[in-house]
Formats: sequence, C-alpha cells, structure tokens
Amino acid sequence: MRPLPLPNTPAAPTHNRSLILAVASFGGFLVTFMTSSINIALPLIDEEFHISAVTLSWIPLAFILVAGATLLPLGRLSDLYGRMRSFILGMIIFMLFAFASAFAPSAGILIALRAIHGLSLAVGMVTATALVISAYPPDSRGRALGLNVAGIYLGLTLGPVLGGLIIHNVGWRSLFLIIGALGAANLIPLFWKLWGVEWREPKVAPFDVQGSFISAGSLVALLLGFSYLPGVVGAVLIAVGVIGIGGFLWWEARAADPLLHVDLLRSNHVFAFSNLAALINYSATFAMVFLMSLYLQYNRGLNPQTAGFVLVSGTFVQAAFSPLAGRLADRVTARYVAAAGMALCVLGLGALAFLSDHSPYWYIISVLCLLGLGFAFFATPITYSVMGSVRKEQVGIASATIATMRLVGQNVSMGLATLVLAVEVGGHVIQPADYPQVLTSVRVSFLIFAVMCVFGVGASLVGPRRT
Repeated sequence: MRPLPLPNTPAAPTHNRSLILAVASFGGFLVTFMTSSINIALPLIDEEFHISAVTLSWIPLAFILVAGATLLPLGRLSDLYGRMRSFILGMIIFMLFAFASAFAPSAGILIALRAIHGLSLAVGMVTATALVISAYPPDSRGRALGLNVAGIYLGLTLGPVLGGLIIHNVGWRSLFLIIGALGAANLIPLFWKLWGVEWREPKVAPFDVQGSFISAGSLVALLLGFSYLPGVVGAVLIAVGVIGIGGFLWWEARAADPLLHVDLLRSNHVFAFSNLAALINYSATFAMVFLMSLYLQYNRGLNPQTAGFVLVSGTFVQAAFSPLAGRLADRVTARYVAAAGMALCVLGLGALAFLSDHSPYWYIISVLCLLGLGFAFFATPITYSVMGSVRKEQVGIASATIATMRLVGQNVSMGLATLVLAVEVGGHVIQPADYPQVLTSVRVSFLIFAVMCVFGVGASLVGPRRT
C-alpha cells in the first residue's frame, strides 16, 4: 500500500529550509550516535564503578525508558506550544546532560543523568520529522525526509565505530564531552538564524494531563518490573504496568484531546497490525548491540574499538539498503517487503542463539549483515504501511503512534535482556567466572527474540478488511 500524501502545511521560506533540514538531521544523528555508542562503553564503565550486570544494563535503558514514557505527552505539547521551540529545548537538555554525564561520580548518578537525558530523545523524535514536513512543500518533502532519515542511520552506523575509537583511546567520559560539544554546535544556527521560525497546532481541548501520567507511570512500572524479576516485586510491578496500560487505553477512548487515538487501532486492521509488527521488531532487535557488546568484550576479549568495528558491519548494511527498501515499497505492496525483512530477522537472531566462545568472526559478521538487511527491509516499508493506511489528516497521529511503538519496543527489548541477565548471572558484579553465564544469557535472549519475530512476520502480512 502506498503512503498517502503528507498534509499540505505552509512551507518555510526557501532560505530556511536547508538549515532546518540540517539541524534536524544532525540532531537525529547525535541522538542515535549516543544511543548506539554507549553500549561499547559499558564494560569500561563496569570496570570503574564495579556494578552488577542488571545495574549496568540500566545505563542505556534509563535513556530510552524515560523517552518512551514521555513521548506521547511531549509530542502533543510540541504541537500545541511550538515544534521549533520544543526542538531547541530538547537540544539544550541533550547538551547539558551529556556534559553532566561526563562528570558522574557514581553509577547511580550516571543512571539518573541518563534518565533526564532521555527527555531530549523524546522531544527530538517527535519534533525533528515534524519540522522537516513543515518546512518543505509537498513536492519536495519526500527527498527532505529521506535525507533526515539518512542522518539517523548514519548515527547508528558510526556510533559503534567512532564511539569505540573515542572510548578506547580517550576513555568513556570523553564520549559524553564530545557529544555535548556537538550538541552545543547544533544550537548555534537555531539561535542565530531560526529563532522566531515556528509551527503549532490549534488547541481544541485541554491537554490530557491524566492520560500523560497514566501512560508514563504504567510504562515505568512495566519496565522496572523486568529488572526485578524473578522476585515478587518484579511480578507486582509488571502486573501494575499491564493494568495501567489497560486503564490508559480506556481513558484515551474517552478523552477530549487524546494522546493516542484508540478508535483508529480498533477500526483499521493494517494500522493496528503494522504497529504491532513494529513493536515486535523493535522488542526483538534493539538489545542486539547491548548483548553483542557484552559477548565480544567479555567472552571474546575484544577491546571497545575492535568490538565497534565488528558491530558496525550490520548497521552499515542497514544504511546501505534502506533507500532500496523504500523504493521497493513504492513498487510492491509494502507489507510484503516488511514481512520479508522480518523473516530475515528471524534467521539472523536464530543464528546468534548458537554463538559460542569460539564462533569464527566471519560467522558473526555475516549474521550481523543478515540482520542489517532484515532491519533495512522492515523499517521503511512498515512505516509506509502505517502511513498509507490512514487518511491525510491522520498522518500526524500515525507518525506519533509508530514512534511510540518504536520506543516501547526498545524498552521491552532491554527489559527482556536485563531479565535474562538477572536470572543467569545474578545481581553481583560480573567476574571472569561469570563469563559462561553471560554467554548463556546472550544465547537465551536471542532465541526468545527469534521466536517473537516469527509472530511479527504474521502481523506484517495482515491486509485491509474486505468490503
């Protein structure tokens, strides 16, 4: 199904368009670079702070947990009070807390700083694409959005490599200093040339404060529960999270200005199941870099720089083939392309479940490339399916919904990986004697993720109702 045209919003003056595209794309690059490179730093952070495997996993998890919990309310607030203003605020938060993280004296403070840092991820995800759509007229938005997405993929691709080089040669704290400095550089054109450029939506009803608290609290409870399993506290938190999500859906069906349009999920099969497929895919794949970083550095003894070069192979393939997947989705029914990509993910994740202490590097790199190909042929076509399944005036809702599925899936992925580590390794600092259990955790996690993707293939294939 081809996507419908994007809404015909007023475009920015020509001299501002390229600059808006540049700062939005560079902001996306910085956020994804931070997200993908921090995993390479984890063993060195562990070496300095001497923390447990579960605590270590919260350094990347806190960032995306807060982002996922606040995405819907922050997206709606940016629509009401100004997308450019929100983007600038997000970049300021990104810069300040990157610098602050570089001077964290303990793991607990680092996790707290990373949690607040996650607000910048939420704001960036909901405003950067909206700014590009607002700045460009309909006849050139596709190319602009393609360049914006390229910046995001470039961050994912270069994160393990450049991040590994920085961490190996200068230390993990320098990573935050460099990223903070780049964030400050991105603020210069925003204040110098773009101050006063703004888009906002009319306010039709009071902001959904109750829905915001219900959604954020439910997601936090659910994800915290994974880290406390198999204890009773973990089970209680998960139950509270599930009940809370049910209550959130009930509330949103009755809210005057809902954060999530539940009726669209009920009435539109393609929209509902394509979002479900996206949730499954990100739940099954996001923790891959985290798990492979632990495996390569603990079980194979690689330094951060070398581990980064191994991990970049998959993201390079993803970046290289994503434009082809997008063009293919224009010519073939998009959900079929997405289902093929999900099937490749099943094969790749299943192959990683057979890793050992002596798996040849050609095998590891080949599997990572297969996964990168699967990611490429899933991500863009499933977005096409979601956006093409709604009316023109619902494109904004569809964009926010799939972004929510992405972040919730990333949280679930890290939560599941953390749960397996907690069960296999325990709550103590990882020692060389624990390396066999780390490998078992990696293999079990990838097996679970492969099974999840099998169901994702079926969700990707669901078409519209017959009339």
